[in-house]
Amino acid sequence: MEAADRLVVRTVRHGGPWVFVLAVVAVGGSVLELALPYVIGRTVDTLITGTSPGVFSGSVIGSVTGCALVLAGVVVCDSLHVWASGSSSAAASAWLRHRAMTHVLGAGPALTRRLPEGDLTTRLGMNAEETGHAPEAIVSGASLLVPTVGGLVALVLIDPLSALTLVAGLVLIVLVLRGFMRDTSEVVAAYQGVQGDIAARLVTALSGARTIAAAGTTESEVARVLAPLPLLRSYGVGLWQANAKAGVRTGVVVPLLEVAVLVVGGLRLAGGDLSVGELYAAARYAVLGAGLGSALGYVGRLARARSAAGRVQELWRQPPLTYGRRALPAGSGALEFRGVSGSGLRGVDLVIPGGVAVAVVGRSGSGKSALAALAGRLADPSEGTVFLDGVPVRELSRRALRRVVGHAFERPVLVGDTVGDAIGLGLAGPTEPSDADEPPLLRSQDPDATLVPAARAACADEFVRRLPLGYATPLAQAPMSGGERQRIGLARAFAQGSRLLVLDDATSSLDTLTERRVAAALSGELRGRTRVLTTHRVATAARADAVLWLENGRLRGYDRHEVLWERYPAYRAVFQTGVPGVPGVSDGGRA
Repeated sequence: MEAADRLVVRTVRHGGPWVFVLAVVAVGGSVLELALPYVIGRTVDTLITGTSPGVFSGSVIGSVTGCALVLAGVVVCDSLHVWASGSSSAAASAWLRHRAMTHVLGAGPALTRRLPEGDLTTRLGMNAEETGHAPEAIVSGASLLVPTVGGLVALVLIDPLSALTLVAGLVLIVLVLRGFMRDTSEVVAAYQGVQGDIAARLVTALSGARTIAAAGTTESEVARVLAPLPLLRSYGVGLWQANAKAGVRTGVVVPLLEVAVLVVGGLRLAGGDLSVGELYAAARYAVLGAGLGSALGYVGRLARARSAAGRVQELWRQPPLTYGRRALPAGSGALEFRGVSGSGLRGVDLVIPGGVAVAVVGRSGSGKSALAALAGRLADPSEGTVFLDGVPVRELSRRALRRVVGHAFERPVLVGDTVGDAIGLGLAGPTEPSDADEPPLLRSQDPDATLVPAARAACADEFVRRLPLGYATPLAQAPMSGGERQRIGLARAFAQGSRLLVLDDATSSLDTLTERRVAAALSGELRGRTRVLTTHRVATAARADAVLWLENGRLRGYDRHEVLWERYPAYRAVFQTGVPGVPGVSDGGRA
C-alpha cells in the first residue's frame, strides 16, 4: 500500500486552496471547542460568586459575551468545514481523474487490452472520487487530535488524577480505531474489486445488446452480469460488521470513560480539591478527549480512499508511450522492422519501401493488428526497433510522428463536436505550437483544403453533405451505419497520414462498390504514401504491391500476392476460398 499512500498524499496536496481553508477551520473549530468548557466553567463560577443576586456585574456580562462569541465561532467553523470539505474533495478528485485519464490515453492499447473497459471506468470514476475524499478524512480526522490533546493537557492542569483516567481510556480507543482501519481496508479492497468486475460485465453486455437480443439470451446475460452480486453482498455485510463492531466498542468505551472521569472528579469535589466550575470543565474536557472515538467515520473514509487509490495506482503499472525530440527527414515513408518481438510478434525482420501498398494477411491471432499498431507506434515492441524513414520511431517527437501517420480501424470511434471535427481530429491548427527542432509542416492551414479532399477519397463527402449542416452537423445528430462510420474513419486517416497510412481492416464494412472506389483512391491520389493494409479480403491482397503473410506471430512470406498464391497452399488456405484458375479472386472479394 506504500504506492497507494503516496498517491493519497499527492491527491491531498492537489485539493486546491480549500484544503488550507479546511485545515484552518478544522483546527480553529477544535480550538474553540476546547476553549468552550473553560469559558462556560468560568462563567458558572462568576454567576455563583456574584455579589448581588439579580444584578449583573461587568464580569458576568463579559463572561456571557465571551461564551456567545465562542459559540458563534464554533458555528461559523462548522459551516465553513462543510463547504471546504466538499470543495477540496471535488478539486482532488478532478485532479486525480485528469491525471489518470491522461495516463490511460497515453499508455494506449497496451493498457486498454489489459483492463476491461468497465473496470477502467470504475477506477477513473468511482475510485478516483473515493480517493478524492482523502483531504477531508485526513484533515478532519487529524483535527480531532487538537481537542483530545488539549483536553488531556487541560485535565492535567485541573486534576492530574482525572487526566490519568482519560489516558487509559484513550489507549483503548486507539486500539479500536487501529483494528477498524485494518479490517476495513481488507474488506473495502475486495468490495471495490467486485464493483469493477460487475462494471466490466455490464459494459460487455451493453456493447453486445443487439447480439443478445437476437439470440434471445437476455435472462442468462442478466444472470451473468449480476453473478458477482452475492459476493458483493458478503463484502458489504463484512463492512457493516466491521463498522458495527468498532462502533459498539467505542460506544461502550467512551461513556464508561466519561463516567470514570466524572466519578474521580466528583470525589475530588467532595474533598474540596475542585470547584463546581472546575468539575464542569473537567467533565467537558473528558468528553472532548474521548471525542477521538468519533474519528471512526473518518478512519473508514480514509480506508476507502487508500483502497481506491491502490486501484487507481495500478493504472501506472503500464508505462505511457514516451516521445523523443527528433524530426523526420525528407522521405517517402519507408518502414523497417528490425528484430521486432512483442504484442504477439516474434522476430520480425522486414523492409517496406516508401510509397508502396502492403497487405498484411493471416489467420485470426497471427499478429496482423499487432504489426499495424507497431508500424504507427500505437505500441512499442518488447524487443527490436521500428524505423520510419531511417529514424527509430521511439526517438520521434509526438508532433513529428502523429502529423505524418494516419490510422483507420475496423470499428472507428468518432471524437469531436461535429462531423468535421471527427475527420480533422489531431490536425494542427493555426495557433498550435510546434517543436523547436522540427521544420514547419507542409500542410495547408485551411481545414477545407485538407478535410474535403480526404472525405472525397474515402467516399464520405457525398453523404456528409446530405446531412442537415454538412460538415458542421453535430455527431449526436448524424446517425451513421457501420460503413459510413468506417468512411469517416478513413477520411480522418487520409487527412492526417501525409506519409504513412495504417488501415487495420478499415474497409471491412464497406460495400463492394465503395470498397473499390476507396481502393482506387489508395492506388491513385494517395499513391505517394506508404500504405499498410491489414485485411481478410483476397481482392485487397491482390491489388497491393506486396503481401506480408503472418502465421503465429512470424513472417511466413513477403512477396506479391500471385507468387504466394501459386507457391503456398497454406497461403491460399488463409482465405478459405478461391475461383479455380483465377488467382487472387474470391467470391465477392471476401475470404
